[in-house]
Amino acid sequence: MKALAGSALLLLTTLAVFPAAARQDDAPVPVFKAQSDLVVLHVNVFDGHSDAVPNLPEQVFQVAEDNQPQQITFFSNLDVPVAVGLIVDNSGSMIARRQMVLAGAKAFAESSHPEDEVFTVVFNEHIRHGLPPSLPFTQSPSQIEVAVSKFPPGGKTALHDAVIEGIEHLQEASHQKRVLVVLSDGDDNASMNSAEAMLERAARSDALIYTISMAELSNEGNAGLLKKLAQRSGGVTYTPKSEREVVGAFREIAGNIRRGYSIGYVPTRKGFAEGGYEAVNSRLQPGVGEALAESALKLLKELKP
Repeated sequence: MKALAGSALLLLTTLAVFPAAARQDDAPVPVFKAQSDLVVLHVNVFDGHSDAVPNLPEQVFQVAEDNQPQQITFFSNLDVPVAVGLIVDNSGSMIARRQMVLAGAKAFAESSHPEDEVFTVVFNEHIRHGLPPSLPFTQSPSQIEVAVSKFPPGGKTALHDAVIEGIEHLQEASHQKRVLVVLSDGDDNASMNSAEAMLERAARSDALIYTISMAELSNEGNAGLLKKLAQRSGGVTYTPKSEREVVGAFREIAGNIRRGYSIGYVPTRKGFAEGGYEAVNSRLQPGVGEALAESALKLLKELKP
């Protein structure tokens, strides 16, 4: 995650590697062809209120590989369908907050793009997919609600394993933009994988991960780990303090998913696809972040009662 100095904005990225194509500015959906690799970074720009900034032009972005500027060969800010995994903590520590969890999942399902591919992982010490094996993804809000609510809460917590399972399942999606929404208090006492293994897998994936931390509601858990998970992947963490704020977080995430950018370039490093993701970053042109931050802060002052 990159923080823009002197501004209220954050620029957050994940990437994927696809076969490269000639640029098609007028095409509604990108089509990738040819032999070289096109690295696609999924980028969100956030203001100081965790709200994604839409409608920025290509000219305000920069891409660097090994700190060397790269030519952007593909750019899109279209509202395209995404693949989304809801990773929901269903352990004993969540029993008292079950109704707000279900209300939040319902709000997310109702706010999503009608063509999104959605799946659920509901976990305690067991990692369970809410949809049947014959249905890896769904576009039905009612099926999403049933998938989240079908298992009774209780037991230990295998957060690390559940997040990794969600990342792996996203690889089966047909949509290129991929997102996980993780709701938990951040505690873990049952995973086979360590916290660092989970964070490393998140950093290597092409998924944006948003976390909704329930730690403040329970005064326990590991809010710091959930924040690291979101930051490592290029997402944002939310810390709601009531059912209303949980529902609001889910709705805001559903909206922010729509406001992202896809930026592509052809890498210069040989063998990039085998592990060069750490060498790439994207940022706003000098001065743009500060100007946007001033606008965001002005708006926040106007809205302040």
